[in-house]
Amino acid sequence: MKIQNPSFSQLLRHPALLLAFGFGAGLAPRAPGTFGTLAAIPFWWLMQGLSPAGYLGIVVVAALLGCYLCGAAAKQLGVHDHGGIVWDEMVGYWLTMWMAPQGWLWALYGFVLFRLFDITKPPPVRWADRQVHGGIGIMLDDILAAIYAGLVVQMTAWLMGV
Repeated sequence: MKIQNPSFSQLLRHPALLLAFGFGAGLAPRAPGTFGTLAAIPFWWLMQGLSPAGYLGIVVVAALLGCYLCGAAAKQLGVHDHGGIVWDEMVGYWLTMWMAPQGWLWALYGFVLFRLFDITKPPPVRWADRQVHGGIGIMLDDILAAIYAGLVVQMTAWLMGV
């Protein structure tokens, strides 16, 4: 059974959809990707005290899980990259913030940079978005956007001596 526009109660009945929709953040009527990225911030806040290896390990597991979750959700919805699927934005934000300095200004800076690269899709982000399909494709463009954003965060921190 295909679900076109799921409700929160439908997400609760389908665990893969609940996670793929960022615990409901993807149900936002406008800019669900932005709301999904916002939903990632509290998790980052909890993870930022981990060692770089531990943090990256969680992000890698979340990305691999995301390939399955996003693919399963897309199949269940009958749409390749339904706007409500935001697990990829969550993982993208977490990757952006790997080894970022702590604090709300850095959280906001990483948020803005990630959204900028995710929305504008510079090469090869746009290529991945258009050419790679399934759960891997849904995840890959956000991972590439996160690499760009994370590099800018790291360069900024380095230039500021943080």
